[in-house]
Amino acid sequence: MSWLRALKETARSGLTVERRRLDPVIAARAALGLALVVGFSLAVFGPAVAASSAFGAFQAAIATFQRSWRPRPTLAMASGASLAVSTFVGYLVGAHEGLFLALLLLWTFLSGLAWAAGPTAGIIASSNVAIMLVTVTLPTSVATAAGHAAMIFAGGVVQAALVVLLPVRRWGAQRDALADALAAEADYARRLRHDPVAPFDPLPLMTARNAAAVTPGQARRRPSELHGARGLAERIRPVLASLADPAVGVPEEGPARARVRELLAAAAAVLDAAAHAIRHGEPVVLPPPAVAALRTPDTGAILHGPSRRAALRLVALLGDVVETAEPRTETSGPDAETGPVAGGAAGPVAGGEAGGEAGGQADAEAGAVAGGKAGTDAGGQAGTVADGVAGGVRPLPLARSRPTLLRLAPIVVAKARAELRRDSPILRHAIRVSAVTAAGYLLGAVLPFGHGYWAPMASVMVMRPDFSQTYARSVARFGGTLVGVALATAVVQSAHPGTYLSAGLAVLCAFAMYLLMRTGYAAGQVFVAAYVVFLLGMEGVGVTQTVRDRVILTLIGGLLAMLAYAVYPAWETPRLRGRLADWLASVGRYAAAVTARYADPAGPASPDVREALLNTRAARVAWQEAVERATHEPVRHRGLSHAAVEQADHALAEFGRVAMLMEAHLPERGAPPVPAAAALAESLRRATERGAKEVRERRAPQWDDLRETVDGWSDDPPDHFLLHKGAVLLLQALDEVTTALTDSRRPR
Repeated sequence: MSWLRALKETARSGLTVERRRLDPVIAARAALGLALVVGFSLAVFGPAVAASSAFGAFQAAIATFQRSWRPRPTLAMASGASLAVSTFVGYLVGAHEGLFLALLLLWTFLSGLAWAAGPTAGIIASSNVAIMLVTVTLPTSVATAAGHAAMIFAGGVVQAALVVLLPVRRWGAQRDALADALAAEADYARRLRHDPVAPFDPLPLMTARNAAAVTPGQARRRPSELHGARGLAERIRPVLASLADPAVGVPEEGPARARVRELLAAAAAVLDAAAHAIRHGEPVVLPPPAVAALRTPDTGAILHGPSRRAALRLVALLGDVVETAEPRTETSGPDAETGPVAGGAAGPVAGGEAGGEAGGQADAEAGAVAGGKAGTDAGGQAGTVADGVAGGVRPLPLARSRPTLLRLAPIVVAKARAELRRDSPILRHAIRVSAVTAAGYLLGAVLPFGHGYWAPMASVMVMRPDFSQTYARSVARFGGTLVGVALATAVVQSAHPGTYLSAGLAVLCAFAMYLLMRTGYAAGQVFVAAYVVFLLGMEGVGVTQTVRDRVILTLIGGLLAMLAYAVYPAWETPRLRGRLADWLASVGRYAAAVTARYADPAGPASPDVREALLNTRAARVAWQEAVERATHEPVRHRGLSHAAVEQADHALAEFGRVAMLMEAHLPERGAPPVPAAAALAESLRRATERGAKEVRERRAPQWDDLRETVDGWSDDPPDHFLLHKGAVLLLQALDEVTTALTDSRRPR
């Protein structure tokens, strides 16, 4: 992509306003906290302290809007405390230009490294540096600086207290993450009806897994319906794929395929109902047609072998999902237990044939679906569930732990240290943002304007580790600042607000920013610019001077940020082959771990398989994010064309899907082993590791050893319905990877 086109694309992206669901109640709560802090400070201490405390409360509220699974009060307190410390230390050295510049370089460099801990930490750290540049100019002595810092921290405390005292949709982010995972499974089931090999994006499952990690305090208060459903969704996905895929045994047309489509549609309806119940904390209401489709005894007569076992297992898992999604009146800790709840509304998921079949693990599981629970159909009549096992008590899985902030500190330090290497994009970002901030600060000091800190402030706020966000935010910040300052100026010149009216207008602008901040950076920046104008207007700062300073210095800061990325970039395009190699190696280890379990059966719950699967998902998401970033970079083609990227992505996704199908049919613990699987597992591991190395070295990977293993089974295949077929499909997917990379190396 050329520079001109890249600039046009990023400018369009930065100025885009998206339609998102607004949260006016949460925005009003954040604005209320800001109003309380500003009003108290203004009445007791005056405009200067009110401006400082306003920045603290303003930033603490923004921290609570970040996509983080930590408690919102914790984020507000951490933001307020870190900004207070930054302000006080900055003021202590502010009288010495050299010391303050050194502190600014250090603080900015550390804020750049904070992105290693995630976007929430990076955003809070960057915002603290930017706001510090303003707040250090307000105090007049060490004592007043301490008072300003205390009020900034008080702003964070007030916002944290309001989150506790005025809760809005407790556990809403976690509920949404789990509901999104179940809804993604429902959408997957619907797509499988028309495309038996449809792809599945694991990102919703990964997000739900991240949301399931809780601190010790959260574990004691987490609603019981947030336990267990995520693990069931993980187990349902391979069962859905196994039921739909023709490779397992169901022909593409005929009565069996029609029954599979009916089951998939019913599964989608049940999963959607469970997702809705979890999202809103309501009882599960199952569609009667879906219940009837799952209860019909026709499955055993139409489906046979692996497809029948998959259908029965799907019914069992859906029953467990419905039971888990039911809201309880009690909260559940790690030691709590769940079973049938009197008066619940799980609904009759399982069918009559499930409990009546004898022998076979899948039949036993299907007979034990949501036993003994009462359900309500569309007409309000209560019904009973399956005839199988009636309501045994099952312990909840142990909660995934999330460290507290104190225990998180050494983890963050370790992650930051790991980024101190030459090829790290995080380190490059830290160096860029430090140099740009120092240059902007010095430039603002020598230019004949007041408020010279606006240039470095703008740079810090717009700079991100990747190209597209940095350029898009630079354009959005300048455009939003221009509009916001113009609107605020028009209001000031026409209404001439006094101190208290200016404070009220600042709070109103903050409310608008909180309300619209998720719709786009440009929309939020309009009200941020107006907020600052009204806030500084409390001190009687001239509007004309403020307008001139903000517009010119914001433009300078944005241009410095854009120039820095052009001079010292961290392009993703040259690293695409490395990302692809990482995904290839991880998905190869996953397939090898699955295959090895056929030679040494350990049951479906194999920790090594689970760990390999999680690593594969992480590598796949890293690859997809890298491709997305590289798409908008003004970098010439360096080895992977767009066609090669798409073909390789499809091939490795197919490789992972076949491995998932094989995982869905892992033999139970104690089942007869398949010795030939051990050789295939070792061959898969060696071939994909060598192939990943060849991809990194810009060579076309070869799979000769794996091909010999698979070809050796032609005359005497293993005694398993899926193992040989799966091995052939895995090899075909790897051959497609080679084809994609070979085509990308041809001269054009």
